[in-house]
Amino acid sequence: MYSYSYLFDFTQSVFEKMGLSTGEARQAADILMRAELRNISTHGLVRLPEYVRLWQDKRITVTPEFVVVHETPSTALVDGGKGLGLITAPKAMNLAIEKAKTAGTGWVAVRNSYHFGIAGYYAMKALEHDMIGITMTNTNPLVAPTYSKYGMLGTNPIAVAIPAGEEPPFVADFATSPVSRGKVDVFESEGKDTPDGLLQDNQGSPTIDSSILRNGGALRTLGGDMAHGGHKGFCLTSIVDIFSAVFSGANFGPTVVPTLGYVKDKAGAEDNGIGHFFGAMRIDAFQTAAEFKAGMDKWIRTFREAEPVDGKERVIIPGDPERKSEAKKMKEGIALSKKSLDGLKNVAGIFEIPFEVL
Repeated sequence: MYSYSYLFDFTQSVFEKMGLSTGEARQAADILMRAELRNISTHGLVRLPEYVRLWQDKRITVTPEFVVVHETPSTALVDGGKGLGLITAPKAMNLAIEKAKTAGTGWVAVRNSYHFGIAGYYAMKALEHDMIGITMTNTNPLVAPTYSKYGMLGTNPIAVAIPAGEEPPFVADFATSPVSRGKVDVFESEGKDTPDGLLQDNQGSPTIDSSILRNGGALRTLGGDMAHGGHKGFCLTSIVDIFSAVFSGANFGPTVVPTLGYVKDKAGAEDNGIGHFFGAMRIDAFQTAAEFKAGMDKWIRTFREAEPVDGKERVIIPGDPERKSEAKKMKEGIALSKKSLDGLKNVAGIFEIPFEVL
């Protein structure tokens, strides 16, 4: 087990070696480490080698200019200057929050950015201001729309954070595909097949081969086929793509220039990065904060008290597992997968930073 502080300091050092300021390196490390703590390790330290590779390939700018291209009292369009999403996204979410303070709601679309870690990190920033936070982003085109042979959309996550009173906040943070690309990578690194219904090969046929994404395969939509609601999964993923990329002018769907070495650039489009979409809503724009939080407490307790099937697993409120994981890992330490460990050792070698292998 690694301590939180050891991994945080190492990660900050890597970002500083890439040229980020101390403050921005700490911000980037905080986002990746929050993913580790919340047991979303597919978006944590395992992504650090990808960021380093983008830096080596000169795909990202380590000191990007954050430019507000257009704005109204409640909205803004931001160009992230091809910077890391870990740097651009916090600024964009803060801008949405500032607009919400005066206008009631704030909405910010971002283009020319890259992977920003876990979406929930940004949605939860609104909780500190008695606001509801909403975050979306498009990603590498790995998800095949219903009836499509090839991947054309990203896993396109959505996160929504809603404050409560005596109860912990409601925090939903999920990919709009049935599984994240990172989880498929974990199956592959462990030499395991994936569960049925998640993947298809390069002819569109279902497969459990966890390496299929490297061979022209794709993730299926949430639900899979029409009979199981796959078309609804396509709708959900499409909405995120439109809000994140069409609103902002980033690359959408199949025109996203891949950041993964094994994904071919099918469209040959100009690289305007991926897009993000951030929202903040003041709860007192609808009713008093106290009234709303009391209502959320009642909502949460109603579902916590739902009678479980056969007396087994109880209903889980979104955010509960992640909150429990944070407390446990801060106390007991963080275990790294072989894929994460190998990646960190490689990064340590590139920058000549000491890294202890336990």
